[in-house]
Amino acid sequence: MQSYFKNKWLPYLLLSPTLIILLIFLFYPAFETFLLSLYKVAPYGNRKIFVGLYNFKQMFRDSDYIYSFVLSLIFSVVVVAAGLSISLLIALLLNQKIKGARVYRSLLIWPYALSPAISGAIFRFLFNPSNGYMGYFTQVLFGIYPKWLTNGNLAFIVMIIAATWKNLGYNIIFYLAGLQNVQKEALESASIDGAGATKRFFAITFPLLSPTTFFLLVMNVIYAYFASFGLIDVLTEGGPANATTILIYRLYRDFFINSRVGYAAAESFILFLLVVGITVLQFKTTGKKVYYQ
Repeated sequence: MQSYFKNKWLPYLLLSPTLIILLIFLFYPAFETFLLSLYKVAPYGNRKIFVGLYNFKQMFRDSDYIYSFVLSLIFSVVVVAAGLSISLLIALLLNQKIKGARVYRSLLIWPYALSPAISGAIFRFLFNPSNGYMGYFTQVLFGIYPKWLTNGNLAFIVMIIAATWKNLGYNIIFYLAGLQNVQKEALESASIDGAGATKRFFAITFPLLSPTTFFLLVMNVIYAYFASFGLIDVLTEGGPANATTILIYRLYRDFFINSRVGYAAAESFILFLLVVGITVLQFKTTGKKVYYQ
C-alpha cells in the first residue's frame, strides 16, 4: 500500500528541522569556507587579499599535498576494506550459540567507546620504538626489533591497524544486528537442499546484509577521512617525514601551525567535495546492488 501526503507542504514542514540544522551547520560553513579559500589571509586574520583560485592552483602544484591525497586514498581503502571484512567475520562468530556470547559482544564493542586520542595513546604505548611491547615480542619471537614509529612504512601500517581496530566495535554492532534479522527459514531450506556453510553465506546471508554493508561502507569512508585525526595526532603526529600525514592532518597543520588560512580553507573545501563525491558515487554504483527485504 502506497502512502501519500494530502497536504503538499506537510513533507517540507516535517523535514524543516533537519534542513535548518544542515543549512546552519553544514552548507553555510561550507559556503563560508569556499569564500575564505579565495583570499590570502594574514597570519592573524587582520588582512585579506582576494586571489581568486590561486590557493587551489598552488595546492595541486604542491607535491606534498598530492602525496597526502594519495596517502589518504590508500589509507581509506585499506581501513574500510579491512574493517568491514574483519568485523563481519567477528559478527558471524558472535552470532553463533556459544557460552558467554554476551560477554564477548560487550568486550568487542568497547574499543568504539574509547576516544580516538586514547586509542592513539594505547597504540603508541604498544609500538613505542624504544620500549614498546610489540617490539619486545618481535625480538623474542623473531630476533628483530622494528622501529615501528620511526620508519615511515611501518608507522603507516601501525596507523592503519589502529584506525581499523578503533572502528571495529561500531561495525560489529550493525553486522550483528543484521545477522540476527536474517531469515532462519531460508538458511534451513538451503541446508536441506545440500548447500554448505560457504554457499549459504554468499547466496543468502551476504545479500541480505547488503543494506547494512552499504551503510557501513559510507560511514567508514567518512570515518577514514575525517574521524581519524585524533588518533593520528597522538600516535604519529603525521610523521616520520610526513609518512602518516593524510589530508585531515595536513589541513590541521596548515591552518593551526603554519597559519595558511586561505590555503587551508581550500584544502578543507576540496576534502569536503571529495568525500561528498565518493558518497554520491557509492550511491550511484554500490547502492544499486543493495537488496532490501
